Amino acid sequence: MMLTFGPDRRTREFTCDCCNAPVERAWDFIHADGAPHAVYFANCYHHTNQDHDAWIDVIFGTWGEGPDSWGDHIAFACRVGPVAGQSTPASTLVTAGLAHPDDPLFGLKLDREAALRHPRLNEFWQVSDFILENDPLARAHIYGR
Repeated sequence: MMLTFGPDRRTREFTCDCCNAPVERAWDFIHADGAPHAVYFANCYHHTNQDHDAWIDVIFGTWGEGPDSWGDHIAFACRVGPVAGQSTPASTLVTAGLAHPDDPLFGLKLDREAALRHPRLNEFWQVSDFILENDPLARAHIYGR
């Protein structure tokens, strides 16, 4: 499966609700072999006196017009950053969509336990690795420029 970004990558900056530090977000479609495959949101946190991390949501499903075509959507998420006992950043499954209000776009938001059992887990890791390697904001935030 050949992964690429869609043509409409976007970014925005906003303020973290917990510490008022800046957050940078990137989002776009991920295409697989040229067809829309998933949507991602990469939230890069610059917390004050906390970990410097990113939270990545990936939503799989049908990509038609409007919420009526989103009935099969399923969302995974991971936190990427420092982990005790690790010398490099690591990815850890977390509950999907925590920074986003409930919305039909996200569909079923998997928690960690459900994601660990889900048959699309390996696909999620492929997409999240692609994002970390190729999205300029997420890559620079986690690994430096």
